[in-house]
Amino acid sequence: MRTLRIAIVGVVLVIGASGGLSGGQIVQPMQDPIQRPGMGGHTPPDPDPTLDPHRAEMQEKARSVDRQKRLVADTDKLLALATDLKQQVDKTNQNILSVDVIKKADEIEKLAHSVKERMKG
Repeated sequence: MRTLRIAIVGVVLVIGASGGLSGGQIVQPMQDPIQRPGMGGHTPPDPDPTLDPHRAEMQEKARSVDRQKRLVADTDKLLALATDLKQQVDKTNQNILSVDVIKKADEIEKLAHSVKERMKG
């Protein structure tokens, strides 16, 4: 039952985070390219001079769109799995827990962890 609760909480968190990301952009903090004494930090490496800045921007946008599509697809799959798991658990009683239910909960947990890691960066 603990795994079921963790899986459901994970699904809710992932769906909530996905809904928050779908309408906007993730804004990265700006890095200061100037080294200042005592400030720590580092100077970002110079971009590849052979790479067109417009092309690099387009590639980054394409990666961002692809990443968002995968997150949406995975959260949809998480919702479907969680719904199916809920239906299977409703069919069991306190003395009987199906192996399929445990396997599905493990699958949900792994997928939720994967989505969470991809959301982090």
